[in-house]
Amino acid sequence: MVHTILDCYTDEAAGLGVPPYLGTYPRYIAGYLNEDAYYLTIDDLRLWKKYDSKIHKTKPSEKTNIATYNLTINYKNIKKILERTDTLIVVLGTHVPGKYLSAIPGTLRELIPLIEDLNCKKILTGPVVYGTQHSGRKFYEKSNLEIFNKIDYSMFNFSYDKVKEYAITGTKIIKQIPDYRIIEIETGHGCDTGRCSFCTEPLKNKVEFREKEDILKEIIEFYKLGCRFFRLGKQTCFYTSPKNIELLKDIRQHCPNIEVLHIDNVNPLKVVTDKNHEITKSIVKYGTSGNIAALGIESFDDEVIKQNSLNASPKMTYEAVKVINKYGAGRGEDGMPRFLPGINLIFGLREESKKTHEENMKWLKKMYNNNLMIRRINIRQVAILEGTPLFKEGKDKFLKKNRRYYWKWRNDIRQNIDFPMLKRVAPKGTILKNCHAEIYDGNTTFCRQFGTYPLIVGVKSRLELKKFYNLGITGHMLRSLTGKAIV
Repeated sequence: MVHTILDCYTDEAAGLGVPPYLGTYPRYIAGYLNEDAYYLTIDDLRLWKKYDSKIHKTKPSEKTNIATYNLTINYKNIKKILERTDTLIVVLGTHVPGKYLSAIPGTLRELIPLIEDLNCKKILTGPVVYGTQHSGRKFYEKSNLEIFNKIDYSMFNFSYDKVKEYAITGTKIIKQIPDYRIIEIETGHGCDTGRCSFCTEPLKNKVEFREKEDILKEIIEFYKLGCRFFRLGKQTCFYTSPKNIELLKDIRQHCPNIEVLHIDNVNPLKVVTDKNHEITKSIVKYGTSGNIAALGIESFDDEVIKQNSLNASPKMTYEAVKVINKYGAGRGEDGMPRFLPGINLIFGLREESKKTHEENMKWLKKMYNNNLMIRRINIRQVAILEGTPLFKEGKDKFLKKNRRYYWKWRNDIRQNIDFPMLKRVAPKGTILKNCHAEIYDGNTTFCRQFGTYPLIVGVKSRLELKKFYNLGITGHMLRSLTGKAIV
C-alpha cells in the first residue's frame, strides 16, 4: 500500500504550517502510517500540472513565482509517484489567512481540478474540515467535495498518547524537504478560556497538554536530523502550562547549537498573573532573540470584548505589554530585541462601531507614548466559520456594516502606530544577522530572519536566494525595512 501526503499548508490561530514553517499535520500522519510515505507539497503538484515539472529561472525583470517555490526532492517524479499511490491524504485549511512572502496555500477550488483524475483513494483532512477561507473573504470556501472518499478531522486528530510515538517517527519527512524549515512544535491544544465568538479551537480539541519529555524527544530527534529552527507555537497560550519553563531550559541544554527557539500565542491575563514573571524571564533567558508573544486582545473596545467573550481587558493587555517590555526589550544576538509583544486585532466582531477604532487607537498610542515597543500589529477581518458562536448568531452583520471603514482604520494604525514603532524596534544602522534571502521582485531581494513574525528587509540587488546574510538597516517602509548586505 503506497501512501502519499499532499501538504497544501495550514494556518490556524493555534498553529502555522505555511513555509518556511513545517506544520504538525503531515508529520503526525507520516508517523501514524509508520512507513516510507511520500511527502509532496501543493507547489510540487502545481509545477507538474502547469509547468511539466520544469523550474523557470527568474529573469532580472521578474518576480519569483512563489506558487512553485517550496518543492520537495520528489518534484521531478510526481507523475510516477501519483501513479503508484493507493491513498492520497490531503492536508489543507486556512482559518486566519494572511499574506505570505514565499508561499501560497492551496485552496479547494485550485486543488480539486488538479487531483480529480488521479486513480487512487482520496482523503481530505486538516482545518478544512471546519472550513477554509481565502484572505479577505467573508465566509469559508465552499466546493463540491465528491471526489474525496473520506473527509475526516478526527481520523488524524491523535490523542497525545499516540502523538508521543507519531511525532518521533514522523520527523523523517524532513528528509524529503531540501530547504530550511521552522519546525512548529505542539505543546498543547484546546483553550482553557474557550469562549471567543469566532474561534474554532474549542470545536476541535479539549484542553490537553503534551508531556514535557515527549516534546523534548521530538525536538531532539529533529535536531539530530539537522534542524535548528523551532517554534513552540501550536497552543492557544504558552503561559498556560508551568512545565514550559523547564521545557525551555531542557531544550537549550540538549540542543546547544539551536539557532531559533521562539513561541507564539499568549493570553495577556496569564502574563500579568505569572507569579514573579517567571515565565517571561525564562522565555528571555532560554529563547533566542527576535521572539514575540502574540497577544490575542482582538479589540480594546469594552463592549466588543463583552459581546464576543474575549479574554482580556484593555488595561490587562497594557500591563502585559509593560511586563514583556521590562524583561525583553534589550537587543539580542541577532540584532532584534530579545522578546516583544505582538497585538492581534480583528475587524467584524459583534457590536463593533466607530468607537471601536477610537478605543484601539487610544490604547495603542498610550503604549507608544510611554516608550513601549510592539513588534507587530496583526489586523484581519474575522473569519466566520461554521460551528462558532459568531456563525450561529449574527454572522457578517458587523462586517457588512463597517467594512467601508476598514481601510481607513487599518491605514490609521499603520501610519500612526506601526511606522513610528518600527523605527523604534529596528532603527537605522541596526544590523540584523542571519537574514534568509527568499524571493526576487525585479532587482530587489526580499530577506527575513527565521522565527516568529520576522521583519522583511528589501535589498536593492539580486542576492543569491536561500542563503543567509547580515543586513544593515538603511530605511523604513510602513511594515518592512530596507537594507544592504554587510560584507
